[in-house]
Amino acid sequence: MSTTEAIERGIGPAANRGYRAYVLALLMVVYTFNFIDRQILAILLPYIKAELNFTDGQLGLLGGPAFAIVYSTLALPIAWFADRVSRVSIVGVSLAVWSGFTAVCGLATGFWTLFGARMGVGIGEAGGVAPSYSLVADYFPKSQRARALAFYSFGVPIGTALGYLFGGLLAEHINWRIAFMIVGGVGVLLAPLLKFTVKDPVRGGFDRVATAQDAPEVTHVPTKAAGFNEVWGVLLKKPSFWFLAFGAACSSVYGYGAAFWLPSFFQRSLGMEGVDRALYIAGIAFIGGTAGIWLGGWLADKLGKGTKKAPYPLVPAVCFIIAVPMFFLAMNVQDKWLAFALFLIPQALSLAWLGPVVTAVQHLVPAHMRSTASASFLLINNLVGIGLGIYLLGAVSDYLTPRFAEEALRYSLYVGQWFYALAAILLIIAARSLKRDWVD
Repeated sequence: MSTTEAIERGIGPAANRGYRAYVLALLMVVYTFNFIDRQILAILLPYIKAELNFTDGQLGLLGGPAFAIVYSTLALPIAWFADRVSRVSIVGVSLAVWSGFTAVCGLATGFWTLFGARMGVGIGEAGGVAPSYSLVADYFPKSQRARALAFYSFGVPIGTALGYLFGGLLAEHINWRIAFMIVGGVGVLLAPLLKFTVKDPVRGGFDRVATAQDAPEVTHVPTKAAGFNEVWGVLLKKPSFWFLAFGAACSSVYGYGAAFWLPSFFQRSLGMEGVDRALYIAGIAFIGGTAGIWLGGWLADKLGKGTKKAPYPLVPAVCFIIAVPMFFLAMNVQDKWLAFALFLIPQALSLAWLGPVVTAVQHLVPAHMRSTASASFLLINNLVGIGLGIYLLGAVSDYLTPRFAEEALRYSLYVGQWFYALAAILLIIAARSLKRDWVD
């Protein structure tokens, strides 16, 4: 029996196809809760603002720095630990922690208590994504990784949509505090299922198969975890990593910012309230987001075969260029259903980067460095994207309010759109060195 056959039958690192599909689906569900708990605050903003009298700047701090600072900085040491111990255990514990703190958000009595609870959500979520990227990469061969990581990334639009939907429905029919408590409690109950049904695969198992087939005399791929200095020593020499990371970060400035503030924009500028607003924004997030993520992963796997590596950053770069005018057009249409249809296009295009770019990052280092390399990427992406984007749009809205009143948020969103253009430029530059930096 060949090594590849052993892997497919579960003797090697990744069990059979049915089990791999189960693991991928469950990890995607966990990622969905990651984004439900992360984004539910966005739909609850009007209710929280009305009760606790927060400014847009304060709300931006709750959605951005309160979460992003601990989330981004702790992700790196947790990922270093995940390269040495069970990744599944780390993701399971992280899920329980961030879900528990989401429930605690419902007990907030003022700005600083809610700020502290949001920091707790960030602490928990710091251990969720990078180890999961590494798990997916070790469960699927490289020819399927962009699509597998794209499927995993469905957690972004599905979680965002469900956060909008459940948060809006619960806040409207009960109150915003109960919304936090219910979605947090469900996440805590999910953690044992992950812990006791998912196994850690052998690190780099599929990569060893590829190495042995390409060069039979070389059959060893390191599996002992690398230290920070070793990983960063590799990454510092690879310019494509930095252009990919900062390109993704620039896209996330507006991506996270828009996801956080668009529900408030629909209320202030389009007059949408309650359940109607929740259903509207949830539909945009789910339909547009899932279509865009799958399109990006499918195109990257199709166009990036063999020695062609440039499509991994070029596909999302083109998408960002098209997304800028489409967002502007969608925000300036009077008919809400025509606007809904138009919003689907930039929503899809803005998330097409997830599968291709994350896959490219996985291939910039050997398998035993993947969790730490992914966390390094996420450190840059999230610290800049979440930390700056959400707060920046809120602060600009506060600054413009004396002049534009309720329409200030509209103009703040216009300003943020240009980060997509900057992201496209950086990803185009990344394409020039990616083939040279790629590790098979």
